[in-house]
Amino acid sequence: MTSPRPDNTACIVVDIQERLNPALHQAEEMVENSRTLLQGLQALDVPVAATEQYPKGLGHTVADVGSLLGGAPVFEKTRFSALIPEVQQFLQSRNIENVVLVGAEAHVCMLQTVLDLRAAGLGVYVPFECTASRAPANKANALEQMRAAGAVVSNVESVLFQLLGDAKHPAFKTVSKLIQ
Repeated sequence: MTSPRPDNTACIVVDIQERLNPALHQAEEMVENSRTLLQGLQALDVPVAATEQYPKGLGHTVADVGSLLGGAPVFEKTRFSALIPEVQQFLQSRNIENVVLVGAEAHVCMLQTVLDLRAAGLGVYVPFECTASRAPANKANALEQMRAAGAVVSNVESVLFQLLGDAKHPAFKTVSKLIQ
């Protein structure tokens, strides 16, 4: 697994949707932490894509997250894994080696996406505070399974500073202000 750098890393936002979010444990905190991460990734020019699980039923990406996606592609899906052909193409076209994964639910779509990304040989980083499940025990179990599959269960600050790599990075001050 190569170290994550802005030029070999992408972020996938998985199913942070209007009708699913209210059912999630600590959903507001997950959204706020995901916003911090996305702002830092923007400062680092890390490409982002998002998925929406059956938006006719679950709605679209919540506004607080959607507003930070800018021109990022948003792909509809019915598969639980977010590694659908459109996402595979997004990653391959950018020579991505590492994926930062955020979203819901930890024990379903997130877990299946981690397993598929790892099977595809990609490094996977999951900031623990950027995922949620309805039941906290399901999230905890999913994070254990992700670790066992070779994903790095991390946190927003560690991921951003790992991508920065050096305090001399031009985005250092911007990212530092996000972390409080």
